[in-house]
Amino acid sequence: MAKTIKTPAVDDLFEAVLSLKNKEECYSFFEDIFTANEILGVAERFEVAKLLYQNKTYIEIAKQTGASTATISRVNRFLSYGNGSCDMIFERMGIVKDLGDKE
Repeated sequence: MAKTIKTPAVDDLFEAVLSLKNKEECYSFFEDIFTANEILGVAERFEVAKLLYQNKTYIEIAKQTGASTATISRVNRFLSYGNGSCDMIFERMGIVKDLGDKE
């Protein structure tokens, strides 16, 4: 059975994140709650997701981010079979999706 993240503790965490008003508050909160490696790991996955969205190759992504091809593959799988939230977020951020050649 798949482990659910929908718990009261996660609800509280999300409420806390939603209460943050700017990047400086995010930095302060995240540095208080997470280790630097945890924050950098999530940021790396987000960057990988963004580059996959932009239709970059695994080699380009690995070179730009330092992420392993295993991490890139894992993020790609999450994007392919996930909830579509990254597409929504990237659109809100004004990141252009590269659809590649349509020929």
